[in-house]
Amino acid sequence: MRNRSFLVLGGSGFVGRHLIAQLAARGARVTVPTRRYERAKHLLLLPTVEVVECDVGDARTLARLARGKDALINLVGVLHSRRGRERGPNDYGPDFAAAHVELALAAVSACRDAGVGRLLHVSAIGAATDAPSEYLRSKGYGERAVLAADDLAVTVFRPSVIFGPEDRFLNLFAQLARWFPVLPLACPQALFQPVYVGDVAATLVAALEARDAAGKVFELGGPRRYRLRELVEYVCRLTGRRRLVIGLPDWAARLQARAMELAMPVPLLTRDNLRSMQVPSVTDQPLPFGLRATPLEAAAPAWLAPSGVRERYPQLRWRARR
Repeated sequence: MRNRSFLVLGGSGFVGRHLIAQLAARGARVTVPTRRYERAKHLLLLPTVEVVECDVGDARTLARLARGKDALINLVGVLHSRRGRERGPNDYGPDFAAAHVELALAAVSACRDAGVGRLLHVSAIGAATDAPSEYLRSKGYGERAVLAADDLAVTVFRPSVIFGPEDRFLNLFAQLARWFPVLPLACPQALFQPVYVGDVAATLVAALEARDAAGKVFELGGPRRYRLRELVEYVCRLTGRRRLVIGLPDWAARLQARAMELAMPVPLLTRDNLRSMQVPSVTDQPLPFGLRATPLEAAAPAWLAPSGVRERYPQLRWRARR
């Protein structure tokens, strides 16, 4: 891995920071394009990382940045999109189109123009061109775009929900539990198989070394499946906050999501999120390359459990049922 060079799209994000740290620790040189330099400043502490402010959706710019690289890695993903006009099952809104489909096509074009033969692409469990949600449909079309490039050595990764110190999943519920005594929960029976961000990064690094990873699709999940209610209740226990978790019926969940869409510039929940949660985000596949998945209960306390005496007080009250 030492002295190899990689172009990482989405490198300033949650998964990106962990992947780039692992690559840099192995001596690899990494280029991270970003629309806003400020978002990637934390990566500058790594000596082999270069951050470039540019339009990441422009194929010619990507081709220029990709020249001389050993691989291009696409981590880009968004959870919400402005609503697109209903045109049929392949409609997925302009933001999903740009991030999940057009960028995937631009990555393929950049690899071809720059002579880069290796492409890693991160999608999601449940991605399919006929999926019920715009998010999963756009992910499906993005997968199809990269896998159709049979002149490239492409590997696709489909993780379940990813958890880690900076995630927007467990941390979101921890924040909600801090401020609200009652947590009305949409889709409480939705199935997830949370996978640790460090394991996802390690899988991507291993794929760069593996000769037989090209042309394959790997689903990534943790060692255990959970219903959404179980995860929220676990976060409440871990943070020591006794909260009433109420599972909403479908009609109330749709009303909640619609209200958030109208009231918040970046909603916590959308109706498209509800449709995504109809698809179980689980897999029967173990982590590839001989890696062992980290249990949620082994990792999450490191950043969610209270550490100081004052911070542990709610947790002690929980245990004492007071």
